[in-house]
Amino acid sequence: MQTLVYGPALQAVGAFDGGKITEQKPIGFPGEGSVVKRIGPLFYWAWAKAKADGYIPLHPHQAFEIMTYVIAGQAQHGDTLGTKSTVGPGGVQLMQTGSGVSHEERFIGPDVEGFQIWFEPHMEKALRMTPTYSQYDHEEFPLSEGEGFVRKTIIGEGSPVSIIADARMWDIQIASGGRYRYDVPGDRTLAALAIQGGGVWANGEADSKRTAFRHKDFLVARADEAQNVIVEASEGSPLRLILIEVPTKVDYPLYPKR
Repeated sequence: MQTLVYGPALQAVGAFDGGKITEQKPIGFPGEGSVVKRIGPLFYWAWAKAKADGYIPLHPHQAFEIMTYVIAGQAQHGDTLGTKSTVGPGGVQLMQTGSGVSHEERFIGPDVEGFQIWFEPHMEKALRMTPTYSQYDHEEFPLSEGEGFVRKTIIGEGSPVSIIADARMWDIQIASGGRYRYDVPGDRTLAALAIQGGGVWANGEADSKRTAFRHKDFLVARADEAQNVIVEASEGSPLRLILIEVPTKVDYPLYPKR
């Protein structure tokens, strides 16, 4: 397994509402400049922040499964299905946009922080589906604790979130000097974004090429065969990672992205 690290300079940036909302994009839209264009069905990943409030007016989507995951502050959602909803820290808003839906977004501060992540199902099939909206609060997600870490499952076993695209997602908090282990199945890729702290990434105990990373770095590890990953937090600072695991390749055509 090869692990590649992409610092903020290799990720795209964006802004909305006259710069009130700013974004770091590990995976951006075509032409935005992110080095990583996509990972299997993981099409887009933006890390958004706003000091106060920010608003994105009504705009359309089709086919993609679009998730907003809130870290701090609140996210409001309204759409042409008649939805009006608000979620707070740890909450998820999920649109399965199907044949088409328009929505508007508002981030309510102070110091709002969250992610918008797009997963791509088989688009020809998705376009024949009725669009839906779902929301989930932090308390609905399963938490598991190990020695020095807490893991929240956002997509995967025990989570209330169900999507069509093949993906798993976790929010991992590791104590200073602690470690977290994860087995990546063969033919899948693990992507990680360090949203707090830094540390070291190793592909198994015997890995002599331990990969150091820092806050805001984006890591991509492709496993051609099953591989154990060990993540260690730096001494003196806790580490928080968002992990997404997807198949490296899918058996349906993907939307062209350049």
